[in-house]
Amino acid sequence: MQGSASAIRYLSRVDPVMRRLIRDVGLFALAPKSRRTPFESLARAIALQQLHEQAANSILKRFIALFPGRRFPRPEDLLAAESDAIRGAGFSRAKVAALRDLAAKTLDGTVPTSRAIKSLDDDAIVERLIEVRGIGRWTVEMLLIFQLGRPDVLPVDDFGVRNGFRLAYRRRTMPTPKELLRYGERWKPYRTAAAWYLWRAVDLAKKTPPVPGVASTSP
Repeated sequence: MQGSASAIRYLSRVDPVMRRLIRDVGLFALAPKSRRTPFESLARAIALQQLHEQAANSILKRFIALFPGRRFPRPEDLLAAESDAIRGAGFSRAKVAALRDLAAKTLDGTVPTSRAIKSLDDDAIVERLIEVRGIGRWTVEMLLIFQLGRPDVLPVDDFGVRNGFRLAYRRRTMPTPKELLRYGERWKPYRTAAAWYLWRAVDLAKKTPPVPGVASTSP
């Protein structure tokens, strides 16, 4: 990811705990999936909601098979498809409604194209995309990080990020979103990298035997 060296230097300088975490984890290695359109990314996000990844991927595979010859359906393809066919792929009624709303809002310009979204700032993207049924702030933040590669996103409602903070900073209780947001001010303008390292802190804890007196990863 562009600017990773700068992010590592900055975070190491402003936060000694982050410096230790960076030393333990290694280089910042986030590779955004930029070839996906916002429509595709959000459709996949809707599929993943409240499901294990393997189950969601099976549903997506059946869904894409409804549109032969396409790597992924276009919004107009989705709107032309029968609801029963989409339901037959494994989507609930609520998710079918969300997918149809996503398609309609892509065609009317609420959901920007891949080119248009590049010119919008993070807050403008959040404001527009949460208008889509079934899409909340967290989902948009994942798009900002993993598709657009935006450098300064801190998803404070993400359980993994909050748990990573608890582990890295050796706290007995989970930080509230407000507490994490306030603490994360020092990480600007590289809060995406900080979030990535907090996710890795959870991975490290799973590989390391518990230390007496330090909270475990169990909720």
